[in-house]
Amino acid sequence: MKSIRKLGLILIIFTLTFAPLYGVKAQQLTENMKTFFDHEIPGIRITVSATAETQPNENITVKITINPLVEVNIEYFNFSVFGFLNGTCKTMIYNITVNNFHNFPFNDTFPVPEQVWGVTYGEITLTYDVKYVMEQGPTIIIPYENFRVGFDMTRVKNVYLETVEEQLRNLNSTFEQLNQTFWESFQMNLSAENLARLNQTYWELQQNYTALRGNLNELGNTRTAVGILAITTVFFVATTLYLVMRKPKESW
Repeated sequence: MKSIRKLGLILIIFTLTFAPLYGVKAQQLTENMKTFFDHEIPGIRITVSATAETQPNENITVKITINPLVEVNIEYFNFSVFGFLNGTCKTMIYNITVNNFHNFPFNDTFPVPEQVWGVTYGEITLTYDVKYVMEQGPTIIIPYENFRVGFDMTRVKNVYLETVEEQLRNLNSTFEQLNQTFWESFQMNLSAENLARLNQTYWELQQNYTALRGNLNELGNTRTAVGILAITTVFFVATTLYLVMRKPKESW
């Protein structure tokens, strides 16, 4: 008995702990749903609710309710959803067809392909009969074949554009920092004109440096030549003096 009581207490605590979480999750799912179509067609009122906003590689949940206003017989039901590849090329991302369909409301969840963004487009096609029972007179049956209604649906975020915009914001921030550093270094704004001016100044300084270096090399060569000439001259003078001093004197 004690074990059963402990087990019951654990189950109660578990239920009290996780029930609010499931309630929040269900509430969030409901809050993210939006009614995109709510209109009457002959003999029927159609209401379509779906995920309000999503992004590529995530899901869209859709709920379709068909309320007969009179007696109807649905022989054919088709529901298609179209997205736009790269925001431009229309492509089918969901399709279901059912014959002799009576199971309403209809619910389903399907994924959004990669590189699809923008507003999706839903389309319902019905083939059905509407039976009008007159108070006095015969019963009238009016057939509707491939009756089609279309409507805008879930918006799919353009995550690629958002990524590019974020990168652009980072580049702008980096440019502002570079511009500040450029101003502190050169007292001018970072621009193509100022960069061209600095580049021209750099090449002029490079040319002047090359010319000066050439002159220094020539000056070094001249100094070397003068040094060699001086050494040679001193050696020649010393040799001459030595020979003169060693020359024997002539006797008279």
